[in-house]
Amino acid sequence: MSHFSIRTNDIVIVVATEVKRRLLRPYIHQLITSIYVKTHVLTKMATTKKKPPHVICFPLPAQSHIKAMLKLAEVLHHKGLEITFVNTEYIHKRLVKSSGLQCLDGSSRFRFETIPDGIPRKSEDDDGGDVILDHVQTTFLAPFLDLATKLPNPPTCIISDGFVSLFTIEAAEKLGIPIMLYWTFSACGFMCLYHIQTLVEKGLVPLKDESYLSNGYLNTIIDWIPGMEEIRLKDFNSVIQTTNPDEKIFKFCINSTQKFHNVSHNILHTFDALEASIVNPLSSMYPKIYTVGPMQLLLNQTPEEEKQTEMSNFKAYSLWKEEPECLQWLDSKEPNSVIYVNFGSTTVMSSQDVIEFSWGLTNSDHYFVWIIRPDMVVGESAVLPLEFEEHVKKRGFIASWCPQEMVLNHPAVGGFLTHCGWGSTIESLTAGVPMICWPFMWDQLTNCRYICKEWEVGLEMGKEVKRDVVKNVVQELMGDGGEPKRIKAKEWQEKARVATRPNGSSFTNINKLVEEITMLSRN
Repeated sequence: MSHFSIRTNDIVIVVATEVKRRLLRPYIHQLITSIYVKTHVLTKMATTKKKPPHVICFPLPAQSHIKAMLKLAEVLHHKGLEITFVNTEYIHKRLVKSSGLQCLDGSSRFRFETIPDGIPRKSEDDDGGDVILDHVQTTFLAPFLDLATKLPNPPTCIISDGFVSLFTIEAAEKLGIPIMLYWTFSACGFMCLYHIQTLVEKGLVPLKDESYLSNGYLNTIIDWIPGMEEIRLKDFNSVIQTTNPDEKIFKFCINSTQKFHNVSHNILHTFDALEASIVNPLSSMYPKIYTVGPMQLLLNQTPEEEKQTEMSNFKAYSLWKEEPECLQWLDSKEPNSVIYVNFGSTTVMSSQDVIEFSWGLTNSDHYFVWIIRPDMVVGESAVLPLEFEEHVKKRGFIASWCPQEMVLNHPAVGGFLTHCGWGSTIESLTAGVPMICWPFMWDQLTNCRYICKEWEVGLEMGKEVKRDVVKNVVQELMGDGGEPKRIKAKEWQEKARVATRPNGSSFTNINKLVEEITMLSRN
């Protein structure tokens, strides 16, 4: 018979230990669960920090659209977002040619990619402008999707120029990611474009015949657009001045702006104080409207600790080689003594117009900087009168392109003779420089109306170019008669600065935009 003994104290300890284990089991489980959850959250946060939202930006392949989109992309990048900026191969080559191989130096989280535009070109100078909109609709989708699916880090959002939404919305749907539309022009310019469809429905456009261009019909007042009382048909985008309902550009503009309804987030390159009468009704109908202008002032507000140092050499804004020598010439001139003349990237004119502008500027007796693109004159190179060239040596400086924002902000510049493109307009307002308006086409007609009538910072020159008219309008703006315009321009300059300072409308909106992109990217 085996013999063994059990000590009472041992039994008590074993029983007590088992009781404690059973009592503590739910608490231990909770502790383990809590540790797991916290670890998971911290891991997710770490992963999120390693992989911020990745935005693909795609502009319309045109100078002002590219520049505005690039600056928005820069601001978003400084806020911590990863950016892939997509240009067409043709545009990419032009940027490199104009600014050098290093002009597109981004960072590890700001890359440039390209897609083919499918346009057969006869030469490097052929920008394909007459067919680019067709190709936006027909050939861009496939290469864009191919690029997006091959990126090392999958995109989480698209910011598309509103004019290329005819393919980017479909691309976003196929990729299963959100999309936002960036309208790189004024709110008034957008509203006029957007309401072309309503003009068609009311039978106001297309025009019945070509006599309607000159018989006063275009003075018809349109009084039913919110915030745009007393706007005339002649102030609408020039695409309405057609008699053909099937004209490609006419239909393209209608179709693209109606895509506004197909997305929940729309961005406008303006600021609230400038266009409150339009932005307010727009925002009440569509709450996800972000006014984020002027973009350069927002870039200027980037704190040093937020700036991405790898982007310090980035300078890919221009399709033409800039000639900074004009800045040295301006340094020798008195404050507000120079009229700056630039008709943008697409305006063309006759050789006779060039001659009339030449003598008008000369006879005004004011210093001038005049930008004459190589392709500005229809069908030929710009040839200036020999006698005019002698006057240029005394009072003028001519270049083929320039760093416009630096020129406008130079203290010697006191006025801007402009085509009223939105890029030039908002840059002039930002610099506090009054304008002389000679609109050519597109939304320039709308901008001209607002520059002169609503914002009171400009004088309209009229469509026909006559040297006496040019002389008189330059003398008025640069002389005592232009003082009210100069005062008003400085007021808008200050309001633009307020909008982009901390707590300003555009400053607040860009932060909201970043938050929204981040939230949508995580869903």
